[in-house]
Amino acid sequence: MLPIFSGLRFYLYSQPTDMRKSFDGLSGIVTNARLGNPTSGDVYVFVNRRRDRMKLLLWERTGFWLFYKRLEQGTFQIPPHSAEQVAIELSYEVLMMLVEGIDFTQIKRRRRYQK
Repeated sequence: MLPIFSGLRFYLYSQPTDMRKSFDGLSGIVTNARLGNPTSGDVYVFVNRRRDRMKLLLWERTGFWLFYKRLEQGTFQIPPHSAEQVAIELSYEVLMMLVEGIDFTQIKRRRRYQK
């Protein structure tokens, strides 16, 4: 069973990432860029320069999970952000739209109760 669900926090690293990096390299980016603690249980999202590959790094109680998606056509849409912003916090819904190729800037959200 995949350990990714809406109760987690998701952080997109705003800089292009070399997709040859694996567990240790991506953990190093999280630590050096001060995105957080790689073993916190948060999900860290990385996209390459061409925006056609994505990796998600997640610590689960016994070790790291690394999810990798390569698009055969098209690109991932990165949310708008300022140049000095290192990480973009994403909601689960925005992450799923990003992965599925939905243009989330055109989505109109209706008001809902939130605690």
